[in-house]
Amino acid sequence: MQTLARMIIGSVATVAAVVALGGCGNSDKSTSATTTTSVAAQAQSAAPASHGRQCTADDVKTTGGFGQPPTITIPDDCDPPTKLVVKDLVEGTGPAAASGEPVTMNYTLVTWSDKQKMDSSFDRGQPFQLTLGAGQVIPGWDQGLVGIKQGGRRLLIIPPDLGYGQGGQGIKPNETLVFVTDAVKVGS
Repeated sequence: MQTLARMIIGSVATVAAVVALGGCGNSDKSTSATTTTSVAAQAQSAAPASHGRQCTADDVKTTGGFGQPPTITIPDDCDPPTKLVVKDLVEGTGPAAASGEPVTMNYTLVTWSDKQKMDSSFDRGQPFQLTLGAGQVIPGWDQGLVGIKQGGRRLLIIPPDLGYGQGGQGIKPNETLVFVTDAVKVGS
């Protein structure tokens, strides 16, 4: 939604600039109108088409059980959620993670826009250790992993404002992130 708003604002500013420049010394009004129409059409074609509804956790398909590398399939018929989505895929039986506590996680990350796997600790064979809530990871992890139990698998759909926002770490700006995470260990 933020991207669309920025495009609209940027398009309006661009169109206004083209119209203003067109009025400066150019008596051919058709050139100005054509340029304005062209800029508006380009902005409209760059905006992703809405599917009319936001996806839910149930729309994203995953395979594999705890400890197995997951596959993540992102649907084509709905829009990425604008709020953090959390769903337990496998309920753990160990202690639950709390903010300020060390956790060891395995994960796979797929980006929403291009449905590409960007990273996976499963592929490296080495889980990731962090202190939950300490700002060592993106806010979507600090918020979305609270309460996961050791031995549990959780789906996280993280909107850009809780992910990498303007991009970084190989992630495009305004990207929605989809993680499947396994809580290998909770606590010390």
